[in-house]
Amino acid sequence: MNSVLMIIKSKPISKGKGKGKLLISNKPLSFLGGVDPKTGEVVDRNHDLNGENIKDRVLFIPGGKGSTVGSYVIFQLKKNSVAPKAIICINAEPIIATGAIMSNIPMVDRPESVDKLLDSLEVEVDGSIGEIEVFL
Repeated sequence: MNSVLMIIKSKPISKGKGKGKLLISNKPLSFLGGVDPKTGEVVDRNHDLNGENIKDRVLFIPGGKGSTVGSYVIFQLKKNSVAPKAIICINAEPIIATGAIMSNIPMVDRPESVDKLLDSLEVEVDGSIGEIEVFL
């Protein structure tokens, strides 16, 4: 059993808890055309996560971009069982927030500290109270 290294406070966006390994990008992500809703693979050739799969990961991105249809792509990811376990954003905009809420994907934004969030670390996001637990 992993022990908690730290708890990072953030703003709650979408309720629930999701636990998994972090998948981190410094670039905003467009779900419409950027992520394959059937597989969960990032297909945007210009994105640093190109070729990565978001299924069962905790996705950490600055925010989203693109069309409002992106919310429905997030919903389709969940329906196809290839969605992330949770989403962390630096600044969530309505497209991703709406997609997470309607898909019941836990989500937080504006974490108070991000320097300890490293790719592949195990974390649990509590979107109900706005906490990110980082495990050893």
